[in-house]
Amino acid sequence: MVQIGYTMMTEQAGPRELVDHVVRAEQVGFDFSVTSDHYFPWLAAQGHSPYAWCVLGAAAQATSRIPLMTYVTCPTRRYHPAVVAQKAATMQLLSNGRFRLGLGSGEKLNEHVVGGDWPTASVRLEMLEEAVQIIRALFAGGYVSHQGTHFDVEAAKLWDLPDRPPPIGIAVSGELSCDLAGRLGDLVIATEPKPELVEAFDRHGGAGKPRVGQVPVSYGPDRDAALHRAHDQFRWFGGSWKVNSELPGPASFVGATTFVKPEDVVASIPCGDRVEDFVEAVRPYAEAGFTEIALVQIGGDTQPAFLDWAEKELLPALREL
Repeated sequence: MVQIGYTMMTEQAGPRELVDHVVRAEQVGFDFSVTSDHYFPWLAAQGHSPYAWCVLGAAAQATSRIPLMTYVTCPTRRYHPAVVAQKAATMQLLSNGRFRLGLGSGEKLNEHVVGGDWPTASVRLEMLEEAVQIIRALFAGGYVSHQGTHFDVEAAKLWDLPDRPPPIGIAVSGELSCDLAGRLGDLVIATEPKPELVEAFDRHGGAGKPRVGQVPVSYGPDRDAALHRAHDQFRWFGGSWKVNSELPGPASFVGATTFVKPEDVVASIPCGDRVEDFVEAVRPYAEAGFTEIALVQIGGDTQPAFLDWAEKELLPALREL
């Protein structure tokens, strides 16, 4: 059976609200949760971007059952991989083994804040691979020293290690990242329901490992209002990842989406309250071989109503996939 998850979208709600939302998501029966890790929102209309790791720590204490995961953290620019390893190990302890570390090669939107040139996509993948190797070495215990192409580590050691290190997920968008995820990841992460991503992940060593996808939705009894909200806050979602990863700030995303119309948004994001529309948006992921699918309800102030509706109508329907 496909597991259905809930997304704490840090770009659209404050830290206290995010924790309240995931507590309710646990209560209504979501199977897992994921958390974005941003410094900026995609668009200013979203309006938020608290520090994800503080939110995760609070969520670990406020919940008892629901698994938690970053979706995703970039361990190469804003954070050094040795620091990511320490954060992830601590989260695994705080959550009593419910944490998974989702990693990706990053977007300029978030990573440019520390300065320096933004590397090419191929270099970012090289950096991600080296970062994963450092994180795994630290998870293994003992002192780690490393002088690599992109990172140096001098006599680092994690003093608080869980018995079981956090599983590592790696975000993919093409053959090279699928190769990395298959070799070094415990699960794969994607935002598109492409069977070829799953096939490439399996081919490179990922067979039998979890596959986690994500679907944006815009629930609301007034379909026009739900559509307007999706267009206002999520019209960037349909853009090419090659473009999205290169834009430096919300103003750039406004410019890049100037000609995106509401009808373009509704083609990929279900809007309103017809359960069947939401099921059909999730179905391609299940058919592509994804084992876990996280929903993103658009609009921070709409989460309570969405979660109530999900408990009564949406989750029972999705359980049949």
